[in-house]
Amino acid sequence: MRLRALLETEALGLRLLGGEDELDRTVRGVMTTDLRDPSRYLSGGELVLTGLAWRRDASDSEPFVRILAGAGVAGLAAGEAELGDIPADLVEACLQHRLPLFAVHETVAFATITEHVVRQVSGERAGDLAAVVDRHRRLMTSGPAGGGPEVVLDLLTSDLDLRAWVLSPTGRQIAGAGAPLPGALGAALAGRHLAATRTGRRGPHRAAVAGTTYSLFPIRNTGRGAVPAARDVRESVLSDWLLAVEADASDWPAARLDLLQGVTQLIAVERDRRDAARTVRRRLAQEVLELVQAGAAPAEIAARLRVAAPVLLPGLGAAPQWQVVVARVDWTATDTPGPGGVPGDIAGGPAAQALLEEILVDPAVSGPDSADRIAVAHTDEEAIALVPLPAVPAPLPDTVGGPTDTAAGTADTAAAPESGEPPAAAQDPALHADALLAAVREPLSAGLADDGRLTLGVSAAVHSAEGLRGALEEARHARRVAAARPGRVCAAGHHELASHVLLLPFVPDDVRRAFTARLLDPLRDYDRRHRAELIETLEAFLDCDGSWTRCAARLHLHVNTLRYRVGRIEQLTGRDLSRLEDKLDFFLALRMS
Repeated sequence: MRLRALLETEALGLRLLGGEDELDRTVRGVMTTDLRDPSRYLSGGELVLTGLAWRRDASDSEPFVRILAGAGVAGLAAGEAELGDIPADLVEACLQHRLPLFAVHETVAFATITEHVVRQVSGERAGDLAAVVDRHRRLMTSGPAGGGPEVVLDLLTSDLDLRAWVLSPTGRQIAGAGAPLPGALGAALAGRHLAATRTGRRGPHRAAVAGTTYSLFPIRNTGRGAVPAARDVRESVLSDWLLAVEADASDWPAARLDLLQGVTQLIAVERDRRDAARTVRRRLAQEVLELVQAGAAPAEIAARLRVAAPVLLPGLGAAPQWQVVVARVDWTATDTPGPGGVPGDIAGGPAAQALLEEILVDPAVSGPDSADRIAVAHTDEEAIALVPLPAVPAPLPDTVGGPTDTAAGTADTAAAPESGEPPAAAQDPALHADALLAAVREPLSAGLADDGRLTLGVSAAVHSAEGLRGALEEARHARRVAAARPGRVCAAGHHELASHVLLLPFVPDDVRRAFTARLLDPLRDYDRRHRAELIETLEAFLDCDGSWTRCAARLHLHVNTLRYRVGRIEQLTGRDLSRLEDKLDFFLALRMS
């Protein structure tokens, strides 16, 4: 389509401010941005929409327009909602660089222009593009008749012989055509995409996994709920979806690349609708959190929980248990100004909220609406999830393990009944910190790169409003334990708060190094010189509770050989492994090393 056609469409409310001689330029896409330098996301031919949040003074206009002109964009449309009249310095810069400039009336949403451009650009393409346009209305239709993004992906397969999947930042499949993508492959592709995005490279990104080449297209939210584009890639890198296509797009013609870009814009509308559907759950979580933190009466909190339960667990007969999960995303300071104008000042709460909503989804469940039972609130620094758990049925009287004494402890003591039913552990609905991050650690570490960290804490399950405040503090304390550990993605659970593990992360680094060096360095030096495996022997001896026979069997040694090694350990360190205090010192040194 031509720029002139946009100007002639009254419903768009565009007013030409300059560039009348350039109105025959072809528009091949649309992008909303408030980045000072959006060049990494531009491929040429776009109509760029901006709310002017990047402009701090008159000197900012010319560099911004120069970047757009250099990227080959078709035109620039600036909104009047923020500043009123478009600044004269921006008009002058566009005239200087021969870039058509439009003013967007404050009553017209950027989403309206985006949807119009997507429809028109797709509608004017021939052949394979026409099929996508024919199904656009179905994509926008909710319910079983619509089909959502699956419709477009089916068309890519049937008309273009392209297999494609929509993936979350953790690699979970949200939509796909044909056979589901294996979980490990989805995680690997998401990790490649996040790593490439952090480098600033423009998509699509090429990734070769297990001998197959994929092209990864970013999906950014440009629907009705869209917000101005992030000014720092770290603000959105952990929340954007991606389209993975089983093909190498590096040698595709421009028309086919345009098609895939159009597909990502259509899927972004589905993403926007999904986010809108989460609004009610987020509000419920925020209301409960505010009551808990304000010290409200348990009866008031219980009343709010009764409102939340039908929304989060529709059709549930019994009152659920609740768990609290706290997550925090921290970024190291950089020279790039953040939203607050301070270098590296990036609010981690929204990113942590999006991640928690994704992490808490059952990885075996696909689809954009599979998070209906998750309510996550956020502050500037952290996200807090209120997770309802279905009540676990009481074990039958003839169950070997018998009933348990806590709602959350059913999984720990009940054994399998003689009838062949699965043990209670298999029915335990409670969340466990390590299991939550097992499938997402690899891709998220790639997105966090060298300057970000995700830490997460999980509380025990509670089944009353009185226990919710304690669960919140427990989850926050567990998150602090996780934060004291090394690694980009760390989690800790409530069970670690009643163990020595709680104390170890808070020992100062210099004390840890001195303590472990005093006990273990003589053994390491001896192992390097003689290949004696004293460290391995010490670990096994302690793990076997000092049992000579069990330790010898584990190490496949004769007991006399084991006694010789233990004697050497005692000689080198001056310790006695028959004494409890020395065993404990060795145990702590190994855990801290």
